[in-house]
Amino acid sequence: MRRLAVLTIVLAVVVAAMGCTEKKEKPRDESIPVTVAQVVQKDVPLEIRAIGNVQPLSTVEVRALASGQLMRVWFREGDDVARGQMLFTIDPRPYQSTLRQAQANLARDEAQLRNAEAQRARYDDLVKKDYVTKEEYGRIVADAEAARAVVAADRAAAENARLQLSYCEIRSPLTGRTGGLQVYAGNLVRANDTTPLVVINQIEPVRVQFSIPQDQMAAIRPKAEVTAGNARGTLTFVDNSVDTRTGTIALRATFPNRDRALWPGQFVNVSMKVDQRDDALVVPARAVQTGQKGQYVYVVKPGNAVEMRTISVFRTIGQEAIIDNGLAAGETVVTDGQLRLTPKSKVEIKG
Repeated sequence: MRRLAVLTIVLAVVVAAMGCTEKKEKPRDESIPVTVAQVVQKDVPLEIRAIGNVQPLSTVEVRALASGQLMRVWFREGDDVARGQMLFTIDPRPYQSTLRQAQANLARDEAQLRNAEAQRARYDDLVKKDYVTKEEYGRIVADAEAARAVVAADRAAAENARLQLSYCEIRSPLTGRTGGLQVYAGNLVRANDTTPLVVINQIEPVRVQFSIPQDQMAAIRPKAEVTAGNARGTLTFVDNSVDTRTGTIALRATFPNRDRALWPGQFVNVSMKVDQRDDALVVPARAVQTGQKGQYVYVVKPGNAVEMRTISVFRTIGQEAIIDNGLAAGETVVTDGQLRLTPKSKVEIKG
């Protein structure tokens, strides 16, 4: 009897506990945390984006035009140099000696020419009076002409010697920045050697080369605005043919580059403005989702409810999507947390 009484008490406690459980209040629907953004109406530039390569506007490989010992380098590696600035000096003494010899030969032969012309002038009168034969007069005239030819050759030799001497001073052919030295002072250099003494790049201004697909050619505008990083330039070159291997066409833009933001050899993100869409509706690109019926966004309604709205996207540019239809300016769209949402969800806006 005692055991039966204990069992009865235990059953009563279990039944009471089950009744309390059933009377518990049903939990409320959970609010899903999301981030949101507003639909903005603004003017949006339409751009073509590509990867570009920075190139110097002009580059020169400086080579010696005279052979000899390199006596002096007038700049330091990496210096900016101006057009006409002295860069190198080659030992001029052998060329000075050659010039002096050529000048001496010229002076000697000019004296002989003056004598030959004086002789000819005298024989002009003598032949008229038949004091000399025509044969002798012809010889005098020929001697004068020969002397004149010798003087002309001497002048050319002297000019060439002067030119060779001038090659001993190597000056910068453009304003730009020098690279590393290939030959140092004290070494022998050869005229027209394959190894340049130094390479100079003109980097103010500078140009950026990039390529775009052939199907975007119709959007190209002459002198279109081009952006590379924070630098702004102008389209200055469109190639005259499409590369058949890649189906792209090469373009170049020129940048003033006064702040040296662009450097030869550098790869940069290029944007070329081809048009502008006025009063466009814009949302963050991450707000746009793709489903079986196309693209959609979740729009936050009063009371923190959400609506799944089908939209049409005109174009995505960077982190922004331009909306053709489906949204209105000022509406609020979900930008993060969409995977947990349903049309009946409630949201809690973070931030």
